[in-house]
Amino acid sequence: MSTAMYLDIEACYRAVKSKDRRFDGMFYTAVRTTGIYCRPSCPAITPKLANVTFHPTAAAAQQAGYRACKRCLPDATPGSPDWDVTADIAGRAMRLIADGTIEREGVDGLATKLGYSTRQLNRVVTRTFGAGPLALARARRAQTARVLVETTDLALAEIAFASGFSSIRQFNDTVREVYASTPSELRGRRGSTTASGAIATRIGVREPFDAASLLGFLALRAVPGVEVVEAGCYERSLRLPHGPGVVRIDLTGRPAGSVPCRFTLADTRDLAPALERTRRLLDADCDPVAVDDQLGADPRLAPLVRRRLGLRVPGHVDGAELAARAVLGQQVSVAGARTLAARLVAAHGEPLDLAGDHAVTHLFPTADRLAAVDPEEIAMPRARGIALRAVSAALADGTVRLDRSADRREVRAGLLALPGIGPWTADYVVMRALADPDAFLPTDVGVRHAAERRGITDVVAAAEEWRPWRSYALMHLWSALADRADEGDIR
Repeated sequence: MSTAMYLDIEACYRAVKSKDRRFDGMFYTAVRTTGIYCRPSCPAITPKLANVTFHPTAAAAQQAGYRACKRCLPDATPGSPDWDVTADIAGRAMRLIADGTIEREGVDGLATKLGYSTRQLNRVVTRTFGAGPLALARARRAQTARVLVETTDLALAEIAFASGFSSIRQFNDTVREVYASTPSELRGRRGSTTASGAIATRIGVREPFDAASLLGFLALRAVPGVEVVEAGCYERSLRLPHGPGVVRIDLTGRPAGSVPCRFTLADTRDLAPALERTRRLLDADCDPVAVDDQLGADPRLAPLVRRRLGLRVPGHVDGAELAARAVLGQQVSVAGARTLAARLVAAHGEPLDLAGDHAVTHLFPTADRLAAVDPEEIAMPRARGIALRAVSAALADGTVRLDRSADRREVRAGLLALPGIGPWTADYVVMRALADPDAFLPTDVGVRHAAERRGITDVVAAAEEWRPWRSYALMHLWSALADRADEGDIR
């Protein structure tokens, strides 16, 4: 399955007839007779094939003149897993658009980040997604606006600018065009709202979704001050373009197909990037059925897959933070790495100056701050302190970028060129910070132990059969160790 699936009309129509939720976000169905577009799993009566067209993105359907279905809310679906599998220029552009790059820097800024001319970028993105960068950003702004209208008590004028619109008129016109409703009418259909200063929303995920394993992974690594896990919820601080924020994710009381989140933001303009970074953390765009089908076909992994259907590869909200924590975790246990990170936060982190009901107290130190720290000040081997300073300096000056605008192979090569950074660290960073679904760590002690217990004598050769989902196989092997109360070298 891929983003190009929309070109196969028969396959798309079969998916629509079966109302298969796993195709949501991979293509959109536009119905000529009604003028609306839907997700494949829309519960409405299936239209005749002669009356439908298929589009790769919600923006493409909107640009073709269709409005969003009020019943299935197609713009709220997970993204295509193909964006992470291929990680080509169009996929990287989509990630940056979702992060709000166009609102902050314009299309020219987006093109510069990706190393393309504006004209080239428009051509590539339009060919892949059926709409240009501006149209994709407009669709994302409309979705953000709807979330704010339906879930908060913010004034509509404030919502307009928080969503990235340049004027109230543009906000009103776009909402009316996309949803066939005015902002006031959308607000009239909303349910309960959250307390002042907090924004409650949900992030769409494909089922099955192994929330328990994800929560366990995050809890084991939670750094005091920056992260808290309690009552089945994960909370952490966020460093966002316009100020700090906090996200609280409910991983136990969630409805099927989504994960409830609550954001507290210093500036509501940061909702879009906060949502996108939380999506990365949750691996929300994964196609778990495709992953489980392939890995489950290997009899050595099949019992692990059955035990954890829908296992995710946890991403991260901040590439620079993850890189620093990966260095801190070299050749020590998870608990040891967490202790070192907590000391670093206490000494060099930024106190979280944000009102609201949250337990976290600090932002993780920036790359600039860590690059200026004397390695002698850090209670760990000097070589590792030098590595931490080197990777932080490379991120601070842009030699290495972990914002998903760069090619994964180039990032990996850039990391390996730094002192103290080996393949384990580079691959771990690429897997979690850049959402590489096919990273693998064959030298990891935990991986070797888990593989031996499964009767896998040559883990490198075995992993070739798990492509392009080796990152998920890695998570299954690590999780198998946790089942035996032996965490090994899992970071």
